[in-house]
Amino acid sequence: MNKAELIDAIAAESKLSKADSGRALDATINAISKSLKKGDKVVLIGFGSFSVAKRNARTGRNPQTGKTIQIKAKKVARFKAGAELAKTVNK
Repeated sequence: MNKAELIDAIAAESKLSKADSGRALDATINAISKSLKKGDKVVLIGFGSFSVAKRNARTGRNPQTGKTIQIKAKKVARFKAGAELAKTVNK
């Protein structure tokens, strides 16, 4: 499912227009992104939680040349599925 299909699904489920559904989805994504940028965790009970984790610097290998390269440390977004989502997916 891509973003347009998700907007269509939101519009059908909520009886909102596609434009309103798109704005609602964009606002949700922006709110989650801003919270993660601040280092906060976003928890949606039953669905899952978004958090930020630190990935340490490490040594890697260029697959084309085989040359060793240094990969910088960075922050990454993580998602952990909630119990209800996991249960739904496994049905």
